[in-house]
Formats: sequence, structure tokens, C-alpha cells
Amino acid sequence: MPIDRISYWNLPMVVRNKIEDTTGTVTSAPSVGEGLNSSVAALLRTSKGRFFVKALPADHRWVWTQAREAEIAPYVSAVAPALCTRVVDLGWDVLIFEALDGHQADYAPGSRDLGHVADLLTRIGELPCPPVTLRRAEQRLQAYAEPTYLRHFAGDALLHTDLNHANVIIGDDQARIVDWGWATRGAAWLDAGYWVIWLIASGHDPSSAERWAAKVPAWRSAPAHGVTAFAKANVRVWVEIGGGEPDDWTRRLINASDLWHEYRTVFSRY
Repeated sequence: MPIDRISYWNLPMVVRNKIEDTTGTVTSAPSVGEGLNSSVAALLRTSKGRFFVKALPADHRWVWTQAREAEIAPYVSAVAPALCTRVVDLGWDVLIFEALDGHQADYAPGSRDLGHVADLLTRIGELPCPPVTLRRAEQRLQAYAEPTYLRHFAGDALLHTDLNHANVIIGDDQARIVDWGWATRGAAWLDAGYWVIWLIASGHDPSSAERWAAKVPAWRSAPAHGVTAFAKANVRVWVEIGGGEPDDWTRRLINASDLWHEYRTVFSRY
């Protein structure tokens, strides 16, 4: 579920002063995004330029994603913004990134952004998996998929795994991706699979979504039974995320994963 969002100005002054040691004096700090993974997510305009700041309380159950993102940042600079510094103080864990110019990706059918996103996933697939301890895809999905199929999710590719359109920024005819806190090691085709769910949630039918996924080279070697098992696992993932009363945002993803699984179930009969 989304994390409660607070303003940048609600951070302790000592923490803000340490941030400004890197960014220069902050003149404005509008919050951005929907508040899914950070308590603070703000675009800073400062005496030195523009920066993006994300922060979590140091005792939050997801604070490990801050450390993961800081670790992996040097290895994904070809597809992601540069990390300027990390600040951990007074109960807060803060990451300061360069700000990207551009707009959040539009995944709707017919969008000019779709080709850029396919190219981005291709470029991610070309990155070597860094020497960082990452969760493995088969471990992340073991509670949601039958054991027989977990082997299809295993591999040594670097995966982002959160293809929310808000994480993909289009600028200068190129897509870049933010929020690497859920980076994972696994089968190379999985990121395209995660994208399929977001494409369906954005208005594509499953066939169209898979055609876009097929523009990513790794997807073309995905095992059919593995894809079907992945679709089924994600139904369970999103139902769990939604809980008893999913919000509208999560309901979209539950419905999209359901629709994809139904399509894959029919597809696998032939």
C-alpha cells in the first residue's frame, strides 16, 4: 500500500541542512509522485540547480531499499540518474539524486513513449549484474508460484522489477528509470513481464502488451509455461498487496494481472 507522504519541509532542520550541504540552498521543494515507496519524494530547486530527494524513516520496514538503491546506483548510471549522496541522521534515511528532465512515461496504446521504454528494457538487459547482494527472483516469487515453475524465474540478469510508469522518465528521445530499491537477480525476460502488467493496466489488451514485450530481446526466449506461471504468481502478489479493500490504484493492477493470467491460461492450451 502507498506510504503516507510528508513535505520536504517536515524533515528535521538538521537533516535538511545536511541535504543542503550537497544541493545548496533550497528555494522550492514540491512533492512529486503518488507516495508509493517514500515518505518524502521532492524535486528541489536550489542555488546549485535541481535535485530529486527521496527519504524514509530509518525504522521503516522498507528502509533497506534505500541502502540497496545507494549500492546499485554506480552500476546503473547508463539508464538511471546519478546518486549525489546519501544522508542518514536523526531517524531519516535520505537519497539525493540528480533531477531528470522529461515526463513520466505514457503506457497507453498508441503512445510514442512505448518504443523508448522497450529500448530502455533492452539497455537494462545489456547491463552486467553488479557484485551486490540482491534478492533472487525465484525467492521473491516462491510464496506465489508453484515450486515446479520457480526455476523459470532464476538467472543472473539484473532486473528492476517495478515498471510503474512513474518510474520511467522520457527526455531527449530516451527513457531512463528511477527507484532501484527493488533490484533483483533473475531471468532476463522478467522485466518485460512486469511491463506487460502495467501495459494492460494502461489500456492494452494482453495480446498487444505481449507484442510490445516481444520488442525486448530477452522476452523472445521466455519459456511459455514460465510466462504463464509468472502471470499467475502476479495475480497472487497484487491481491496480497491490495488486502481486503484495495484502493483504485491497486485494483487496476489486480484486474490487469487477472486479465493477463486468463489470456495466458487460454494461450497455454494450444
